[in-house]
Amino acid sequence: MPKSIPRTYSRYSRDAVTLLGALIREARKERKLTAQELADRAGISRSMLQRIEKGNPKCEIGAVFEAATVIGVRLFDADETTLTRHLRQTNEKLVLLPKSVRKGSNSVRDDF
Repeated sequence: MPKSIPRTYSRYSRDAVTLLGALIREARKERKLTAQELADRAGISRSMLQRIEKGNPKCEIGAVFEAATVIGVRLFDADETTLTRHLRQTNEKLVLLPKSVRKGSNSVRDDF
């Protein structure tokens, strides 16, 4: 089995993941929930929740978002209707953009 290549993360990404994990932990403790109770509600294992709360950037993004949503941590600075509107606007823009992006081909210079 091949070894996995170590992944590096920018400081901004590490700080954002750590902050989100800390916000989830803070909200959980304010609501007096155990890690197991939140994990059960989010449909993840307790060890996964512990890794999320510690700011592990390798956690599945869907699991992180679900834990945050279940405990009431807002993922974006918008309520649900505003988030839905932004999503609709973004999808409308994406329809107008090309489906894929390709690099321009290098022209061959054969004038020796």
